[in-house]
Amino acid sequence: MAKDVPSTCEDSVLHRVPCYLSRDELINAASALLLEDLVSQDRLSDPEEAVAFLKLTLAQHPTEHFGVLFLTNKNRVIAYEHLFQGSIDTTTIHPRVIAQRALALNAAAVILAHNHPSGCSQPSTADRTSTRRMTQALELVDIRVLDHLIVTPTEWTSLGRLGFL
Repeated sequence: MAKDVPSTCEDSVLHRVPCYLSRDELINAASALLLEDLVSQDRLSDPEEAVAFLKLTLAQHPTEHFGVLFLTNKNRVIAYEHLFQGSIDTTTIHPRVIAQRALALNAAAVILAHNHPSGCSQPSTADRTSTRRMTQALELVDIRVLDHLIVTPTEWTSLGRLGFL
């Protein structure tokens, strides 16, 4: 059963948030505010700027969840979508679905992200393979993969910084 979390509604950041929220409602409200901040930026200069949002949105799940940030050609965030959900240690991702959503949103670039429920953000062989496969597939329709981030509640890893893009 979810516990109610009291908050001070006088705080300007929480002006649209009810005074008592369940844990899940609080996480959803905080995620919405962080996404609003990302969308309002002129450009995302570093994928690390999205980490707080992605950790809050993905890291708490007990199974793997996969989402995508869609960006313009100037790296401005258009949208975030949660696209796939898997088991405790794997998620099947479909390049076709990501390409369709990117084209529908007129996105020029994406940041891929998923959680590791194990708490270890180091990429698996499957993570590296799927990143390479996704990058190659999206290149065919002129969509750049800027990064693939793996998040846990306490850490994160950029496959781009590790040289896997």
